[in-house]
Amino acid sequence: MEPFLAEALALIVQITGALRGYVEIVSDPDARGEPPFWVAHGCQDKDVAEIRAAFSRGVIAEALATGRTIITVSALRDPRFRANESVERNRIEAVICAPISVRSPAGAPPLGVVYLQNRIEKDRFTEEDRRRVEAFARHLAPFADRLMLRFRRRDEADPTLPFRRALRADAIVGKSPALALVLSQAAVAAPLDVTVLLTGPSGTGKTQLARVLHESGPRARGPFVELNCAALPETLLESELFGALPGAHSTASRKMDGKVAAADKGTLFLDEIGELKPSAQAKLLQLLQSREYYPLGATRPVRADVRVIAATNVDLKAAAQRKEFREDLFYRLQVLPIRLPALSERREDIALLAEHFCAEACKTHGLPAVHLSVDALCAVEAAEWSGNARELAHAVEAAAIRAAAQGVPQVERRHLFPGDIAAPEGAAAAPAITTAPYRGLTFQEATRRFQAELLRAALEECGWNVGEAASKLDLARSHAYKLVRAFGLTRRRGGPDEPRPGAKPP
Repeated sequence: MEPFLAEALALIVQITGALRGYVEIVSDPDARGEPPFWVAHGCQDKDVAEIRAAFSRGVIAEALATGRTIITVSALRDPRFRANESVERNRIEAVICAPISVRSPAGAPPLGVVYLQNRIEKDRFTEEDRRRVEAFARHLAPFADRLMLRFRRRDEADPTLPFRRALRADAIVGKSPALALVLSQAAVAAPLDVTVLLTGPSGTGKTQLARVLHESGPRARGPFVELNCAALPETLLESELFGALPGAHSTASRKMDGKVAAADKGTLFLDEIGELKPSAQAKLLQLLQSREYYPLGATRPVRADVRVIAATNVDLKAAAQRKEFREDLFYRLQVLPIRLPALSERREDIALLAEHFCAEACKTHGLPAVHLSVDALCAVEAAEWSGNARELAHAVEAAAIRAAAQGVPQVERRHLFPGDIAAPEGAAAAPAITTAPYRGLTFQEATRRFQAELLRAALEECGWNVGEAASKLDLARSHAYKLVRAFGLTRRRGGPDEPRPGAKPP
């Protein structure tokens, strides 16, 4: 639909002799920000965003509010629009702007507008131009209605959208119910100046969510300061966190400001908080309780204006019961706890994440754009990512580099899992599954090899009846078909029930 509308806009621009044209579809006339759909004509792609921002919002707003076509010889001299900054800045002369409306109950607002600006002949738009633009807008109306239906269905299919509107979470990819739960909790915590404890397995995006909480909260203009509590030795951790006065220790030759001071009026993110040493735990507890702290060597407390967000992949409650972590600090930290799910708990996000990581890798390394093939996406979804999103990101980045180096437009399964060697067609199946170590393979490769051999053995036992093999392995039938494709499993030639060449699984 988008290419069609772009060509249609080019046609009406040519017919009317306009210099620039613009079509905008809006979901809510009162909403701010970029509309869900727009297309422009008469500018280069790199200038679209800038030119769109420069279009006269006054003219478009008038057409949307009144539901009538706006036509003016010169917006610069028209008392309705000359006070508008964009009109003056862009020297807007002749304008015609027609609303896009469908037959609906009286009072229903337009779905959008067709906007034409300035004429090549330095002349006004005529009444004939008005009739043509209004006819054009009437023909666009059913397509605009269909576009809005598509956007509404997309919103309904993404349970994260209501919470994304309250957060600056564009960098968080996914639309699974598990992610929606995380974002719903983040939307509650972000505007409050309270301590948040992020938990969950390593590689699930705790640092990323901490940034979202900071950027979506009242301290967004302040600094975001991160300290990994496991990255520093105990002797340096306290001074790194709270600072030190000259002579407080052997390396403190001058006053040293700590991370708490650096995060003033902003957010202090303490990653791997479970690794914090007992002496530093006591000082952090004091900071959370009194909002004051003592730099090393100081006799007077320093007032702290920071919000603390902590993260850990350790069970702090269990650590507190073992006396390895202060119980009072644990309860101070988890005022609003948020648990990030493992990738296995949000499998419907894996393909979206893989595509996102592929695009990011191409952008970061200046590679030609490559995309994941259907087989690669199936393989990614079927794999077990014990390292969660971090492991997936590294695997996809390496695959994109391999694919670009080979000059191919798509990332294939072989690029993602180069250690996997599918059984050649016609080769006899392994008689049994061995439990011997898979020497020379990574954990990921060994796991996939074992899964492939287990599935092949079940298929051979069941005469390659995928449904029966799936039941035997306690798998969903659709997931079993996906695994067959992901692992590149094929049946030996000459089997009694061998599928016809080119046949697809039901």
